[in-house]
Amino acid sequence: MDIFQGIIIGIVQGLTEFLPVSSSAHLVFVQNLLGVEADIAFDTFLHLGTLIAVVWYFRWDIIKMIRSWILSIQDLIQGRFMEGFYSDPYKRLAWYVIMATIPVGIVGVFFEDAIDSLFSGALYVPAFFLFVTGTILYLSQRMASGHIDMNNLSKKEALWMGLGQACAILPGLSRSGTTIAAGLSIGLDKEFAAKFSFILAIPAILGAFLVQAKDIGSALDVNFLPVILGFIAAIIAGYMAIRWMLDLIQNKSLDIFSYYCWAVGIIVFMGSIAHLF
Repeated sequence: MDIFQGIIIGIVQGLTEFLPVSSSAHLVFVQNLLGVEADIAFDTFLHLGTLIAVVWYFRWDIIKMIRSWILSIQDLIQGRFMEGFYSDPYKRLAWYVIMATIPVGIVGVFFEDAIDSLFSGALYVPAFFLFVTGTILYLSQRMASGHIDMNNLSKKEALWMGLGQACAILPGLSRSGTTIAAGLSIGLDKEFAAKFSFILAIPAILGAFLVQAKDIGSALDVNFLPVILGFIAAIIAGYMAIRWMLDLIQNKSLDIFSYYCWAVGIIVFMGSIAHLF
C-alpha cells in the first residue's frame, strides 16, 4: 500500500463511518478498486482515527456523562439510585448507552465467525445490504419526526437503537443509517437521533479497536507512513462527517443518501454477479 492509497482509504473510512452509507461496504469496494488489502495494523489505526474524531466532537457531552455515571454509582451505594437517575439526563444517557451497546456485544461475541465469512465473501453481499440501507433510510424519512430527546429518552428507544446497531454488523448495512432510522421510527427528534447514534458508536468502535489491537503485534513490519497518514485522514474526515450529518439531518432530507446507496448497491451487485459468469 502506498501513501496515496492509505490517505484515500482513511478518508473513505472517516466519512462513511458516520455518513449513512456503510463504512464496511465502502472499504471493501475501495480496496478492490485500488487493488489493495488493508492489513490488521491499518484497520486498527483507522478505527482509532474515527474513535478520536467522535470522542473529540462530543467531548463535553462525554465528560458530563462520565461525571454523571460516577455520581450514579455513588447514588447506588447510598441507596438513592433511581432518584438521581430520573433527575439527571446525563446519568440516564450514560446508562442507556451502556444498555444499548449490549446487543452489538452479544452479536460480536457469538456470531463473529459467521460475520467474518460474510465480509470475506463476494462483493454482492455488501452491495445487497447497501441497497437495504438505502431503503431503510428512505422509509425513515417518511415517518413523522418525533420530539423525544435526551430529556425524555427511555430504555425502550435506547434498546431499539441498540438492536439496530447490532444488525448493522452485517457488511453493507450502515451503522449510523440503521441506528438513526431506528430512532426516527420510534419517535426521536431528528438531531438527537443522529447525536445518540454517534455517541452510541463510541463503545462499538472502541470494542472493534481493542479486538484488533491484540493482533497488531503480528503486523508491525508494515510501511507505517501510509498507515499514519490514513489515520490522520480518518480523524479529519470523520470529524467533518459528524458535523455535516448533524447539520444535514436538522435542515434537510437524508434522501440523497438513499439514492446513493441504491445506485452504488445496484452497480456493484450487478458487476459482481456478471463477474461470476
